[in-house]
Amino acid sequence: MSDFYRSHYGSIPAQRGDMAVDAGLRSFMIGVYNKVALGLVVSAALAFLTSSVPPIRDLMFMVNADGRLAGMTPLGWIVAFAPLGIMLVSGFAMKNPTSGAASALYWTIVALIGASFGVVGLMYTGTSIASTFLITATAFGGLSLFGYTTKKDLSGFGSFLIVGVIGLVIASLVNIFLRSEAVQFAVSVIGVFVFAGLIAYDTQRLKLTYYELGGDASARGVATSYGALSLYINFINLFQFLLSLFGQRRD
Repeated sequence: MSDFYRSHYGSIPAQRGDMAVDAGLRSFMIGVYNKVALGLVVSAALAFLTSSVPPIRDLMFMVNADGRLAGMTPLGWIVAFAPLGIMLVSGFAMKNPTSGAASALYWTIVALIGASFGVVGLMYTGTSIASTFLITATAFGGLSLFGYTTKKDLSGFGSFLIVGVIGLVIASLVNIFLRSEAVQFAVSVIGVFVFAGLIAYDTQRLKLTYYELGGDASARGVATSYGALSLYINFINLFQFLLSLFGQRRD
């Protein structure tokens, strides 16, 4: 999704975005950020349900008598990997998405990730989760502001980051079987830098995409959902990697 704008609307020089901020751009970006914020609220609510309500929790996770995570059920694994599968399929199936289809894709991914994030509530303390979320939100705001205001073209940097994401996915999948703490630490450190960079990159792509689309309201509706999805995924991954590095696990 991070490269959606390039593949659908072409490469746009960064200088195109170096102009006075107009009401239309503000409205477009606010719409994206509002969708990201609401998505995070929905995800947090679903994560709370799947980690704290026993009948729902037990459908996805196996817990010890003291409430600590012992493993995942088959349904839990399906929900955890479903977002990746849906995004891969949608990349081929949704060549010319409508605004409604793009929005449905966004909320489906948000719901699935939120439900699977119940594992976070079972592994880490509430205080650790809250403090890491605030750190992530602060970093997200600063990085997105940089991507919005910088005059430097980040497209080449973004291509490098996309390759980094692919490497992170492969390393994470391999480490499911290796269970190496050293590999997990390296993945988390690299992941923080990769997704921090993607927040700035995707923000710039959104801004430039707005100018490229002009007055096409339908296309802007699609771009709003895809842009929100990219930033949401970046936020979630940055939060997850920071939590892996600094979060306090339950005793």
